[in-house]
Amino acid sequence: MSDLDNFNLDQFIGGIPKAELHLHIEGSLEPELMFELARRNRVAIPFASVEDVRAAYQFSNLQDFLDIYYAGAQVLQTAQDFHDLAAAYFARARADGVRHAEIFFDPQTHTDRGIPFDVVIEGLLSGMAAVEGVSSKLILSFLRHLDEEAAFATWTAAEKWLDRIAGVGLDSSELGHPPSKFARVFAAAGEAGLKRVAHAGEEGPPAYVYEALDILHVDRIDHGNRALEDPALVERLAQSGMTLTVCPLSNLKLCVVGDLADHPIDRMLELGLNATVNSDDPAYFGGYVAENYRAVAHARNLGKAQIAALARNSFTGSFLSPEEIATHLATIEEFARQN
Repeated sequence: MSDLDNFNLDQFIGGIPKAELHLHIEGSLEPELMFELARRNRVAIPFASVEDVRAAYQFSNLQDFLDIYYAGAQVLQTAQDFHDLAAAYFARARADGVRHAEIFFDPQTHTDRGIPFDVVIEGLLSGMAAVEGVSSKLILSFLRHLDEEAAFATWTAAEKWLDRIAGVGLDSSELGHPPSKFARVFAAAGEAGLKRVAHAGEEGPPAYVYEALDILHVDRIDHGNRALEDPALVERLAQSGMTLTVCPLSNLKLCVVGDLADHPIDRMLELGLNATVNSDDPAYFGGYVAENYRAVAHARNLGKAQIAALARNSFTGSFLSPEEIATHLATIEEFARQN
């Protein structure tokens, strides 16, 4: 691929309409905003400068990252803080060509330190509405390193907000915390009409993907990389059209892959999987969604057809209505024709 082709592909990636389906809003807390909120709220943080924070973003595994992630969240105290956090993400997403985003939030990260659930969600919803041109949905994620009783307490706090919450998810430390641990609370969410998603097959084995499908009855699999180790599982995911929300720079940063040159995103497409590209925790992992597209496109020599397929998958895998999805798909096709 020539430099000119690379340049054109970079422009194509930046401009093509896309959805983001795997974004932890707390993971979009940039060091600059972290320091601003620490000063605003008089919260001590274990870093002397923005440069110190960025230097700390070297992880050998998921838990190393989570330790810093939870420490950074301490600066989020007020509804205005959560508003500013969400508004900053959506402004960056819009600049990356994102037209729709379905974002995770971790209420237990905040309620466990005394921040009321209502403060968190009120701030996020106002921040989500502050940026024009990007539609959005909110997904409440349960922390899997905590027990299901704690998840039910969060579910109770969320009940009056269910008309503003599109679904529930499952994140945090995967190993040792299988999806089946949360079977009852996911059943309650399903009975309430919410969508269900779960992190599975990032560090956890293919068996966790099966549990997410068969016990939690998820509508999407977040990550799902290790599903490729099980051909029968791959066939099942492909035949069912199950969406995988893949996060290339996160996979690299957390050592799920040793090098982006070894990333399986194109293999997923070849196997008929409804794979998508997302940024996960972009402030920590080195790039928002367009940068994830560009990084894996260059590493795996992806072409425009593959980029367009990933963009289409991001909308077909979303929780938008069929009519809304069709409108976005038509926009992608028009963009691809013109570019």
